Formats: sequence, C-alpha cells, structure tokens
Amino acid sequence: MWSPASGLAWTFPRMGKIANRLFCAGRTVAHPGKECRRRQVRTAPPWRILFFGTDEFAQRVLEKLQPPRFLKTGKMLVEQLEVVTLPAIKSAELPVRKYALMSQIPVHDWPYFTSNDYFDVGIIVSFGNLLSDTLIQQFPYGILNLHPSLLPRWRGPAPIFHTLIHGDQVTGVTIIQIRPTRFDVGPIVMQQECAVPPRCTTDELGVILAETGAEMLLLTLESLPELIKNTKEQSKEGITFAPKISVGMSWVNWQEQTREEIDQLYRAIGSRIPLRTLWMDKTVKLLHLVDVREIPVSLAFTPEQLAPGTIHFHKESNMLLVRCKNGWSGFKRVVLKKDLSAADFYNGYLHPYFQKGSKVNQMATRFQTYKPERKTKAKLSKRTGLLLDVNNLNASIWCN
Repeated sequence: MWSPASGLAWTFPRMGKIANRLFCAGRTVAHPGKECRRRQVRTAPPWRILFFGTDEFAQRVLEKLQPPRFLKTGKMLVEQLEVVTLPAIKSAELPVRKYALMSQIPVHDWPYFTSNDYFDVGIIVSFGNLLSDTLIQQFPYGILNLHPSLLPRWRGPAPIFHTLIHGDQVTGVTIIQIRPTRFDVGPIVMQQECAVPPRCTTDELGVILAETGAEMLLLTLESLPELIKNTKEQSKEGITFAPKISVGMSWVNWQEQTREEIDQLYRAIGSRIPLRTLWMDKTVKLLHLVDVREIPVSLAFTPEQLAPGTIHFHKESNMLLVRCKNGWSGFKRVVLKKDLSAADFYNGYLHPYFQKGSKVNQMATRFQTYKPERKTKAKLSKRTGLLLDVNNLNASIWCN
C-alpha cells in the first residue's frame, strides 16, 4: 500500500484481539462485551463504508465518497462513511484526519476502534499497514485497496515515485481486494490506464491518479457484488517493486546518469528529498533543475571535451551547468551551508579557482560522485579461528 507523502510504509501492531472484539464472527458488529447482532448482507447500494487512509492522496479519494452520494438514478450510493487513521498524537496534521474532522465524519484511531457501527465494505488508500485476516473477513465484500499503478507493476509503498524515476509513459490505477499477509497481491476488481504527462512531478501525477481512482471507486460501488464475483488474479509476469524512497537515492552519479535520468529523478523525489552531490568533499543540495530544452547550446566548448561533474556558470541565464553522461544538466539554486543562487555559488566559491594564477587544479572544483563506504563483511573461520575480511581477504587473529 502506498504513501505518496513520503513513499514510506508505516508499520503498526496488527488488529488481532482488538479486531475480534469489535468485528464478531458471522459478519456481525458490537461493542466489546456485548452480544453481536447478526445482520443481513446487502446486495445493492446504499453501502456502509469504513475508510482507511492518511495522506493527501487518500484525502482526495475520501472527498469523493463523502455522503450524501447518489447514483444517476437518484438512489443513494453511500449511506454511511467512517474513517480509520493514525492516532492524533502521531498525526495531528495528517490530511485524512483533518478533513474527516472538518467534515464531521466519525474518526477512529488505529488500531483501536470505539464505534459499534457495521460496514459492508472497507476501502484502504495510502494506509501502509497490513490488516489481519480476522478483520478483512468481517466485511461482506472484503476490503478494497486503491493502488496508483498498473499492478503487478510497482507493487509497494512508492509506485508514483518509481513511475517517474524509470520514465514510464503510461501508468494507471488498480483496485484490488486486499490479502492479509502481503501488500498489493490481491485479485483485480478494476484497472484503468493513464498517460503520464510530460515532465510532471510526483505531486502532479498523484492528483491525476487520485481523481481517476476516486471515479473508479464510485463505479465499483455501483456494481459491487457483480465486480467482486468477477475479479481476476494478477499476472505473474511483469512484476516490479517500488520500495520506499530514501536519501541514498538522491546522490547524482555524473558519470553514469544521463540528463534525462537526472531530470526524472528530480521530478520524482525533488519535492521531498533534494538531489545531492559533493563539492570538495562537502555536500551540496541541487535545487531548481532547469528543463533540458532551456539549457544554452551555444557554448564555447563541447561537452565531450569535459569530464563528468565539470561545472560551468552561464552568466546570461544565471545557471550552473554540470556535465553528466550525455550532456549538461542545469540548476538555478544550490544549498551549501545556505541557499545560494547560481551566481552566488559561482562568485563565492568557484570564481577564485578560475582566476589567473590560481594554484588549485580546476579538476578539484568539479562536482564529485558520492561513493558510500564499503562495509567490511567479517566471517569467523571455524577451522583456524581467524576473523576473515571477506572483501580483501585479510585475516586477523580472533581474540575472545
């Protein structure tokens, strides 16, 4: 399940006994300690929905479900809607909680519930936590997950990020029934393709997919029993994974990455984690990446004559041009101790090294590719009692 705010998957205790106290066997619902009331399963709208979500993506979907919601025939589609989200102490500013409280939608803290209302179907969007089979089984139509990718491509917590990082031109939304032990593997209820707009960001694509997904959910609810009966298993081919994003992904490799790949990475994670490089062993954050089409082409030298990481300040456009694998990437701002324009960085840091008489080798002024330290893997030899360094095959005496 996905969290676009960070690309992270939250992990909290499973429902377990708490779910059993709330959702009693035989699809019944009651307060803990009270006898359960058996209810008849509905076969048509209006539905009672329990919504699990946290972030802005989930909020956009929640807005579309809010009662009163009617079919074109005038019949009510959603009769009752309640929300499960993270506790207020941990999520005072979470969009789903804020919107639900503002809209007077009942809110339950995860993992504890206080309501004795019962529900026909659960909907989970950007929640990031595996639900127990005990909980799932209490919903007559299960729990539906809205996932912003064309499953089985990009299973995991960060599908939109990886869609842009890898330059996908087509993505989409998939609605599945969730399974209790693994994320994003359930049978497909509905799936729809969407084109990825040129040079869009994660936030922009997230808005498009949330709107598309919300409309798909409404269509699903209109024919819920029929669609549940006709689900199809996901393909075993084309499976890819979208792990959470991290700072380690933000380091630019000037030797290996093309300007297109740098652009894709920036549009994917730049609003959460700035791109990074090294300059004289100091970390520099790269901001305001320039569209490749706006980079000056009439330079006094050709990129092939310069090594990756070479920096050129283009005064006319106030832009830092950096040589990468297949050309130039341009940046308007950087952060080195403080936020600097391209001109400020050049005048304050680069200019002295390019003056006549400078004894510093200009190669030292290039942006460098960050190379993480290689961790030594040690293995104790049972036969000799030596601690072996697996990386360089050095051995040292093991002392107890």
